[in-house]
Amino acid sequence: MNIKLTCRITVIAVLAAFPILAQQQDIKLPPEATEFWEPEPRVVTPANENHLPPSDAIVLFDGSSLDKFLGIKDGGTAPWKVDNGTFTVVPGSGDLKTKESFGDVQIHIEWSAPDVVKGKSQGRGNSGLLVMGKYEIQILDSYDNRTYSNGQAGSIYKQHPPLVNAMRSPEEWNTYDIIFIAPRFNSDGMVISPAKATVFHNGIVVQNAVELKGPTEYIGIPNYKEHEAELPFHLQDHGDLVSFRNIWVRKLN
Repeated sequence: MNIKLTCRITVIAVLAAFPILAQQQDIKLPPEATEFWEPEPRVVTPANENHLPPSDAIVLFDGSSLDKFLGIKDGGTAPWKVDNGTFTVVPGSGDLKTKESFGDVQIHIEWSAPDVVKGKSQGRGNSGLLVMGKYEIQILDSYDNRTYSNGQAGSIYKQHPPLVNAMRSPEEWNTYDIIFIAPRFNSDGMVISPAKATVFHNGIVVQNAVELKGPTEYIGIPNYKEHEAELPFHLQDHGDLVSFRNIWVRKLN
């Protein structure tokens, strides 16, 4: 381990322990005793109202091309349609997946249901974001559209309903900001720490650090099976003309 890093860890550990010892000994501490200045958090330029991503983000779609994605059906060029800074599902062409893999991650994605409202319940503006290709955060036109609660927009599909319905109308864009913590497995392949997700839908918390019960299952009970620490995430072709724009991620490792 780097000597400087070792020293920093030692200093933090001592500073963390000292107030406890002082409390036990009834010693009065100056305010500086509970301050530490190293390591200093690195500077990141935040996203802004012009939709520019943070300075350390990995931009997956900037409005120009889908060269950061692959089509899942044949593993080739992503077949969805790019137009005017957005891209739209081509029904029947299959899901997309990112070329890059991710574990613990922050995801920003903007999406819009079709302007022309057709269908109801799960048959209206349906897609999905599958983190690690396994854990689905539902994308659905849930604006004035009743469906099962753990299958509407903002749900961890078939597991956790959203705290509220924060859906905008079909003529407007929706935003998801997601914090995803990947599951951890021991050497025997048993899950020792389940996946967790926090989801903001249009700036409103709809999932608050919920624990996932396993990968998404349409039928049956989810169960964890050991998988890689990092995997691509998928966008689902569910047969509806859902559009996307401004997708970026930040690895949290």
